[in-house]
Amino acid sequence: MGEVLVEFEEYLRFERGVSPHTLRAYLADVASLMAHVGGQVGRLDVGALREWLGGQHDAGLSRATLARRTACARTFTAFCYRRGWLADDPGLLLGSAKADKGLPAVLDQGQVRAVLEGAEGSEPKELRDQAILELLYATGVRVSELCGLDVDDVDRERHVVKVLGKGGKERSVPFGVPAVRALDRWCVYGRPLWVREGSGGALFLGVRGGRIDAGTVRRVVHARLRQVEGVPDMGPHGLRHTAATHLLEGGADLRSVQEVLGHASLNTTQIYTHVSIERLRAAYRQAHPRA
Repeated sequence: MGEVLVEFEEYLRFERGVSPHTLRAYLADVASLMAHVGGQVGRLDVGALREWLGGQHDAGLSRATLARRTACARTFTAFCYRRGWLADDPGLLLGSAKADKGLPAVLDQGQVRAVLEGAEGSEPKELRDQAILELLYATGVRVSELCGLDVDDVDRERHVVKVLGKGGKERSVPFGVPAVRALDRWCVYGRPLWVREGSGGALFLGVRGGRIDAGTVRRVVHARLRQVEGVPDMGPHGLRHTAATHLLEGGADLRSVQEVLGHASLNTTQIYTHVSIERLRAAYRQAHPRA
């Protein structure tokens, strides 16, 4: 089983170019699936797949998790079939598990101002955290993309950051003056104090000088939001949702928002039009006397 997992990891990492988060999730899912069939690839058939997923459902896992595990099972069985380990691909017979299409929570513009303007400081950690928050909201980048940024990826004159997204696809994302100022303060007064021999070109550093990790960024976002009364708790992805929603509300077209976010399909971006409509309806119900 170990050899199978190693080869599948190499396939995901080098051929599919999945994100570190997806890689960890898929490897854990496949380890669970292989344990279910006693480590024998040859025992993978549609009955075994359905039995495994049924056990996940009985354990109370969310529809989103079940949808991901179904997708993972399909990817894995297709991989095994191409390797010649299976005579046919049982994943093709597997039904689709649909994730809930709930609308993402977003902050309004007043809440964003309170979050970004309420806790500026001069210590390296404060400067770094401020720059992280400004850049997340300004660009809508994923947390993994932010962690992967190098100093040279930021063009301060053109107000553009070069981002390496899913599947190794590169895109340029604009950002505004507040983010420029926050980045300048961090790079001039904060980052030099934390740079170590192994820091390399990483834009954002941890306190020990290494490249910042996604868990630290999530803690930064959650901690800042908890400091502002009345603001719902959310992570970096919530700021990504917020940035996309505010772009559309400000008049940006859907194609431009798709490019900023790095979505492969316009269908993924369209959820933000629903968010904006729901916010409009909520405002109407609250304000109109005959709503």
